[in-house]
Amino acid sequence: MRIMGMDYGEKRIGIALSDELGLTAQGFPTIVRKNRRQVLEAIGDLIARYGVERIVLGYPIRLDGSEAVQCAKVNRFAATLRASFDLPVIRQDETLTTREAEDLMREAGLRRERRRRSVDRVAASLILQGYLNACRSRTESGTIHE
Repeated sequence: MRIMGMDYGEKRIGIALSDELGLTAQGFPTIVRKNRRQVLEAIGDLIARYGVERIVLGYPIRLDGSEAVQCAKVNRFAATLRASFDLPVIRQDETLTTREAEDLMREAGLRRERRRRSVDRVAASLILQGYLNACRSRTESGTIHE
């Protein structure tokens, strides 16, 4: 089963997909937002091409656990995804993933311009990998059976 991870933003949407076993996340090209139709077509193409069965959407919770202003926009986008593709959409805490993505790329020696172009894709990968790890951990402990 393939799972799609997303880092939702005003200008760009970072995309990641799991492998077929649901063990690892791999970044895909970022969707640059032009309009709603274009975004949904691009997502729909990936869903069809890779047989995506679930979407994990980064959810911007503040460090104190409260919802950030962006949460309302993410919730509307999640509702649009559910209605458009009839797939489960899971919100996954994305606290500090963009910062972690930037730090990883800086440590790898990527220049600022390359980091700017890749940060959404890397953040989406981190969001999805966090979800995959949590599912695997719950499954191994016997607390969840998906």
